[in-house]
Amino acid sequence: MALAVLAGALASLAVIHWEDLFPPDEVHRAADDPVAICLAARASDIDKMVEEGVVTETQAATFKQRAEALCQAQVGGGNGPPPLTN
Repeated sequence: MALAVLAGALASLAVIHWEDLFPPDEVHRAADDPVAICLAARASDIDKMVEEGVVTETQAATFKQRAEALCQAQVGGGNGPPPLTN
């Protein structure tokens, strides 16, 4: 009886945490994500500026952080506040 309970508990945990154990393929999601596309373009531009000596690595890291917020704002990513209910 104890083995049946143990097997049931393990099966339940496996079902609950299936995506944690076997995450979906993120490559396909990133290819369709407009924020990821925007961010890749900005990162490429920033990397070119580093290669040209226009900015330092420290500045580039700051620019890449800011580029994420810019891309989110441009393509409307993220969640807004919840709708008001009466």
